[in-house]
Order: sequence, then structure tokens, then C-alpha cells
Amino acid sequence: MSTAKNSFRIDALQVQVYNSEVELAQDVAGIAQKHLQQTLQQKDTAALLLATGNSQMKFLDTLIANGSLDWSRITCFHLDEYLGISADSSASFRRYLRERVEMRVSPKEFHYIEGDAMQPLTECDRYTKLLQAQPIDLCCLGIGENGHLAFNDPAVADFYDPHILKLVKLDTVNRQQQVNTGYFSSLESVPQYAFTVTIPMICSAKKSFVLHQENAKRRL
Repeated sequence: MSTAKNSFRIDALQVQVYNSEVELAQDVAGIAQKHLQQTLQQKDTAALLLATGNSQMKFLDTLIANGSLDWSRITCFHLDEYLGISADSSASFRRYLRERVEMRVSPKEFHYIEGDAMQPLTECDRYTKLLQAQPIDLCCLGIGENGHLAFNDPAVADFYDPHILKLVKLDTVNRQQQVNTGYFSSLESVPQYAFTVTIPMICSAKKSFVLHQENAKRRL
């Protein structure tokens, strides 16, 4: 049973409001677990598209702690990565997901966007082909201070985007958020460009949810 203190619908979007981050994480982890289990009852593998950031931490911890998913049948992807950043950087989304997910559950595969690839456009093509190889069964999202999903800032978000993965220039609000949450020491140190999965690719997932906490704008 959901622990949401308020639930309502806006068009096709179901909104649930919780008293605490813990209740949110527990409820959404249960939804995610049930959906992935049902998917694995219907086919051999499931594909999971993951976000990073403070909004995902308790959810990921809870989903993993539940311990009832067969991760050896789940292929993971992630939504975005900074251009030019190494996989070992403390701000790298690859490092975040490697430490918080891959090393803890050993999924069937974990496909990462190589942010420091020497040929970024070739990297876009490579990752696009990986995403096209199977439908995404579940997409987990956060939402930024300027409304961005992944690195789709308002100025570059396109619901009719012909691309699946693209390079974008990050706006100042987005980059300042990365400083505010503690991943970078100054605005100047935040990369100006990033790879992002596009809006149509996100919308193609069979099921999606967006997590947001009012007090999540700090480094935990």
C-alpha cells in the first residue's frame, strides 16, 4: 500500500507526495521492483535507464537492499555524462553508478557513456546503437532546478528530437546547481558541455518515474 500523503493526476501524469524522503524511496523502490519482476516473468532480460544525483540515492539504496531482483538478467544504462570528464572523477556519473549500483549488484551488463571519449560524435553513435538494441523497460529520473531532465535543459529539450543521444551546452542554472550540490567547487570548474539521452528516448520507456525532494540540493 502506498504511503503517499497526497495523490492526484494531471492529464496522464500520476503525482504522489510523501511526508519524507524515506517514505518516497520505499514506495518507489517497491513500484520499480514489481515492474521489473513482472517484466522478467515475460521475457529473459530487462533494460533499466538510470539517473544520478542526490534525488536517487535513497531510492537506489532501497531498491538494492530489497534483494529480490535477479540483477543478472538486467541490463543498465545511464542518462547523461559530462563531456571530457574521466570515469574516476568524483563528479563522474559513471563513477556514481559504478559504486552505487554495478559494484553492489553485478547486473547482466552496464553500458556507460564514455564522457572522455576522444571522438564524442562517434561515442554518440556507439551509445545510440546500444540503446536501440532493446526497448527500455524502466526509466528512473530526477528533475533539475531549471526543469531539466537528464541534461535536456529547457533551451535544448525537444520532444521531436531525431537523436537518441546528443551533445548539448549546459545553461548557467544547470551548472550552478552542480556547484550547489557539492560536486564541483566553482562554476568555472563545471563542464560546459555534456552528453544526454534525448526526450523522445526517455519517453519511449515502457514505464518512467521522476523523483524530487525539496531538500535534495546538497551533497549527502
